[in-house]
Amino acid sequence: MSATASATSPEVAVPAAIKGLSSQEAATRLLKYGPNAVVEPKSHPVRAFLMKFWAPVPWMLEITFILEMALRKPVEAVIIALLLVGNAILGFVQEGRAQASLEILRHRLEINARVMRDGKWQPVPAHDLVPGDCVYLRMGDMVPADAHLVQGQIEVDQSALTGESAPVELAVNGDVRSGSVVKRGEAAAEVTATGAKSFFGKTAELVRTAKTVGHMEQIIFAIVKYLLIMDVVLVAVVLIYAAIVGIAWSIILPFALILLVASVPVALPATFTLTQATASLEMADNNVLVTRLSAIQELAGMQQLCCDKTGTLTLNELALEQIQALNGATESDVLAFAAQTCDAGTQDPIDMAILKKYQANPDTNFHWKRSKLIPFDPATKRAEAELELDGQKTRAIKGAPVTLAALCKSQPDILKQADILAAAGNRVVGVAAQSNGELKMLGFLSLRDPPRPESHETIAKLQALGIRVRMVTGDGQATARAISSQLGIGDKSADRSAIENGQLDADVFAGVFPEDKIALVRQLQACHIITGMTGDGVNDAPALKQAEVGIAVSNATDVARAAASLVLTKPGISHLTDAVIIGRKVYRRMLTYTTNKVTKTIQIGLFLSLGLLITGSLVTTPRLVLLLLFANDFVTMSLASDRVTPAKHPDRWNMRVLMSASALIAVSWLFYCFAVFYVGRHFLPLPTTQTLVFLALVFSGLATVYIVRDTGAFWRSRPGTLLLLATFGDVVVVSCLAVFGILMVAVPVKFVLALLCITVILMFILDALKRPLLRRLVST
Repeated sequence: MSATASATSPEVAVPAAIKGLSSQEAATRLLKYGPNAVVEPKSHPVRAFLMKFWAPVPWMLEITFILEMALRKPVEAVIIALLLVGNAILGFVQEGRAQASLEILRHRLEINARVMRDGKWQPVPAHDLVPGDCVYLRMGDMVPADAHLVQGQIEVDQSALTGESAPVELAVNGDVRSGSVVKRGEAAAEVTATGAKSFFGKTAELVRTAKTVGHMEQIIFAIVKYLLIMDVVLVAVVLIYAAIVGIAWSIILPFALILLVASVPVALPATFTLTQATASLEMADNNVLVTRLSAIQELAGMQQLCCDKTGTLTLNELALEQIQALNGATESDVLAFAAQTCDAGTQDPIDMAILKKYQANPDTNFHWKRSKLIPFDPATKRAEAELELDGQKTRAIKGAPVTLAALCKSQPDILKQADILAAAGNRVVGVAAQSNGELKMLGFLSLRDPPRPESHETIAKLQALGIRVRMVTGDGQATARAISSQLGIGDKSADRSAIENGQLDADVFAGVFPEDKIALVRQLQACHIITGMTGDGVNDAPALKQAEVGIAVSNATDVARAAASLVLTKPGISHLTDAVIIGRKVYRRMLTYTTNKVTKTIQIGLFLSLGLLITGSLVTTPRLVLLLLFANDFVTMSLASDRVTPAKHPDRWNMRVLMSASALIAVSWLFYCFAVFYVGRHFLPLPTTQTLVFLALVFSGLATVYIVRDTGAFWRSRPGTLLLLATFGDVVVVSCLAVFGILMVAVPVKFVLALLCITVILMFILDALKRPLLRRLVST
């Protein structure tokens, strides 16, 4: 209903039994039933922001901050604090976007309705409607509440609510749902449900209670858990050793704390966010807007995609697909007489489809002129036109096949032809005309909401990427199965009861409600299947928000867009394949960073602790370890824009394989670092050797980045420009610091160059050893 509903009295009289409510009674019921709106308890913004610091990853960063302050490293502590606050701000902003869907639902209810109050029609804000109110509905109105028709007939479009593409005809005693749009006719109706108890409100409640199952925090926490367990064991061993040999606590305690600091992936959340933010810009260039960054990474692992039919895979508009002529008539005759019964002014979907077809294929031999039009009446289920030609008169009728067959006294076999067309999921309309004073059936028109031209190709591409595509729709099984087979999804269909019973092997789920869609997503998630959902209507919004990857198409309602994590800006889902590929590139970059981080942590932790146990001295200083962490993170953060090759199947994090691959590379570098230490001690004093070891750790860390960034030979995959520049800059800076003795004891330049050459040689050797494990990691 428009926001400026007219207060003029409708022409259709309301039955005497329905007098509407008085203002006093309406006020009483408003207190009893509450406003016609969805009530959402709001959390205070300050509390919501502070809660961003209460989670596993923030805990790790907070502990690290405390340790840095205990070590009297204010610069490092400030950097960690900035990372902590930055991540909290990003999460707070994204959560605000996720709540936008409920706000839009409220705004959709903030309209005016034509209501009979105190015995007269008057405009009343829709949020003040109560059960028992009498409202008047006209063409173009949005139905403000669930209501029961008491007078008149209307045709409503409820595709945004139920997914059914065909308009629904309603007469007296019919029930109309809030959020439907009146396409034709006028009617008076008594409100039966408002707010959260209405169909529209229940959908809003589903959106509010839906919660995306995110995997990012789980992944980060799993990484931290593995690293912390290892380092806690190493620290315990070091402290026991120090107590046995009598090493001063002033020396060993900072060293132990550095071991723990090294295990916390300080830059991991920021790197993941930066990688996804960079990808979101790339997706925007590919007509995909990202509203929840974590969905980019989830795209990489998406295993199944549940697609809404109406408006997503199809055009959401009826098209005349087939004309079947009968009784000697031609297809041109059937179409021409049907066009005379249509009125473009009503914007009726069936009329528009017939007129569009007739305008594209006009019959030049048809000369009858329309003198009168009787619009479609839901009660009689037909529309009629009176035609004239050279003083002769005839009439044309369009309507339900059963109705016309009875008027024409046709043979029963004629209806079988209509049943065959309807069995294919089409909407069938009969056409009849008067001939020699007798009404004669001319034929049938078969209409369907056709698939988008690009849908078949897009689905084939998604299937080639290892993603199973399912169709989920409110339409009947015959229609859904026909479209599904045409698009290559499959022809195994089931109704909503299959979802209730947990039978999830169907290609198509038909006749479903909004709660069924979200139930399907939740059941798939319970089976550890990363699920995507596409849609455009209000009925899709709860499932869009629940799914790891909720995708709203370009013509989606505001509610669906706000609930989704991705919004396509071009019609159809053709750009979704680009988004999946970009998501898999993001996964590959994150995998490179994570594998590199785990490798360095194992390498550094084992080297520092075993070095102390074996040599009895610190193999490098705590200051150099902190400098090492930031030097390597500077390079690895450039992986956010690295050039990578996406996988041809859904990606999944496998922490056991990741740890195994990282441990193999780390142990290999561990022998290298010990070799550098012992050779250095042979030629150099301990402080200078500690600087040399620092360089070995930096160079091996950089080499690890290139080793793990591809499953094949590292030289066959060209790195991104930013990664190359960051690597070159890091080598130059740390080499200059070492040669000129800045923040460390100086090392002769010949040792630096020799160390760099040896690192490159070992890089080629380790690259050959890592390939089997990394291929297994990527293939899981």
